[in-house]
Amino acid sequence: MEARQYDVIIVGGGISGCALLYLLARYTDLKNIALIEKYGSIASLNTHGRNNSQTLHCGDIETNYTLEKAKKVKAAAAMVVNYARQLPSSEHILYKYSKMVLGVGEAECDLLQKRYEEFHPHYDKMQCWDADGISRVEPNVVWGRNERILALGVEDDYSAVNFQALSDSFVSQARQVPGKNISVYLNTRVKSIHQEENNFRVQTSRAPFDARFVVVSASGHSLLFAQNMGYGKEYACLPVAGSFYYAPDILNGKVYTVQNDKLPFAAIHGDPDLLVRGKTRFGPTALILPMLERRNYRTVTDFLRLFSFDRGVMGTMWDLVKVKEIRNYILKNFLFEVPYIRQRLFLKDARKIVPTLQLEDLTFARHIGGVRPVMIDKINRRLHLGEAKINPGNGILFNMTPSPGATSCLQNGEQDLRIIVDYLGCEFNEQKFRSELNPQ
Repeated sequence: MEARQYDVIIVGGGISGCALLYLLARYTDLKNIALIEKYGSIASLNTHGRNNSQTLHCGDIETNYTLEKAKKVKAAAAMVVNYARQLPSSEHILYKYSKMVLGVGEAECDLLQKRYEEFHPHYDKMQCWDADGISRVEPNVVWGRNERILALGVEDDYSAVNFQALSDSFVSQARQVPGKNISVYLNTRVKSIHQEENNFRVQTSRAPFDARFVVVSASGHSLLFAQNMGYGKEYACLPVAGSFYYAPDILNGKVYTVQNDKLPFAAIHGDPDLLVRGKTRFGPTALILPMLERRNYRTVTDFLRLFSFDRGVMGTMWDLVKVKEIRNYILKNFLFEVPYIRQRLFLKDARKIVPTLQLEDLTFARHIGGVRPVMIDKINRRLHLGEAKINPGNGILFNMTPSPGATSCLQNGEQDLRIIVDYLGCEFNEQKFRSELNPQ
């Protein structure tokens, strides 16, 4: 069968792949672009609102970010907002909620006070609230509490995103660009990718396709494709699954907690759920699972191919579990998945946000929560917690983990766009790109 020819093929219909599709269609002169997704709808896995925190990360309330990192994240969030504001309607994509990071006890309050002094000049909407200020915004956070609390927060800003709706809009807007052939293949599984003379042959369950450039944005499976082609052997993949708990509608906005510097996993937070009205969602937990997709046991084999129990992987894992805080955290998060025990154990963590929360208020959110592939750097024996990208320099890219998650979709897409433009020698309308997504 003769293969259909494209300038660029994007493998993976999550937020990263869809954002890149839009950027290439709107800001370059490339005519033929294809997006290939193995499931029957766009953004049905980790990008779906049931599987992520639905948060537009801006760097102001994430205490694991340095100021330098936070400013980069702020710029990424601004790109998403600038894009959405140009749509005919964005009410189903962007949402305004109050947000805060809550410090409990003297040490955390002092940390946030110092953080406010450093960050406020760069975040003019940021406020520092004592207990009275917090009570005005989130009364349930204050009631029943004896210890000192302090929060850094914002009352009037975009803080939540339906990333699936955002992904759908990227595809829709790409298809509306005049003079472009934008093909989207759903229910199409990529079987293999091979480099030929001047092309890459992408063999799928539907038909073979050829492209001058290929971008694989398929979460942990991106590393699997890379290693099948001989790239990225220095990495292994540690899938971390996040679970959530539902409670009644007790928070007005997003309440984050201070990150523990000794733990390489996110601290829990409480959020109004965009998809389940009248519910507050607490989480995520962090469970290490031997599968690349949550509740898809067919991906266990893929995980075993990537994990590779060699010296680098085992050394990294030993360095983690020998730390008491991490060892206890891993055990506790395993127990968070055990019926009867889990609500009782999670209640203590959730009460850091809402002290009066009762056991009967918590319900385990079944079939909610996705998988984040955490990369293991086997050479340096450490977790690679930021963005993971493999670029061999020959016309193919592999994206495993965007950082910080879906918020960075356009920022990371810009990086890929520039690599593609340099490699293919196509035109990039940077002036239009800047005026629309990065206005000064």
